[in-house]
Amino acid sequence: MTTGEQLTVIDALRRRPFPVRRERSAAGESGPGFHVVRLWESAPLWEADPAEAREIREDCAAELAALTEVLSLRWGAPGVLDLAPALERTAMGLPVAPPLDLLCGLVPRLHTWRADGRWLALGAGQCGPEQPCQVLAAIAA
Repeated sequence: MTTGEQLTVIDALRRRPFPVRRERSAAGESGPGFHVVRLWESAPLWEADPAEAREIREDCAAELAALTEVLSLRWGAPGVLDLAPALERTAMGLPVAPPLDLLCGLVPRLHTWRADGRWLALGAGQCGPEQPCQVLAAIAA
């Protein structure tokens, strides 16, 4: 997906109403007060050699940086939200509000903005060392 296509997806989600209960699709998950969508994903890394895996991780970081730069032109410099505390709470069985409950297991930190009454966040990461790298966007009330 190009940066332009990613922006189209983000803008569509910003306008889309939130569902009454959680819903999953191939692209992401939505629920009361949030949408989370995968904007970019690599192939799984279990058969990648170390140099190829490093290049894929660099590509993922570059995708995140490019999209963050474009959104920063729209809404200014992003805030940064470290998701380690949310992940720790989840690991202890304590409640974490959506969509952070979903995101904390997928990305280590988020770049965040507030626009038109909604919160928008971007993050990149992996669920595990051999899993695909991905760039995610989240929209919340």
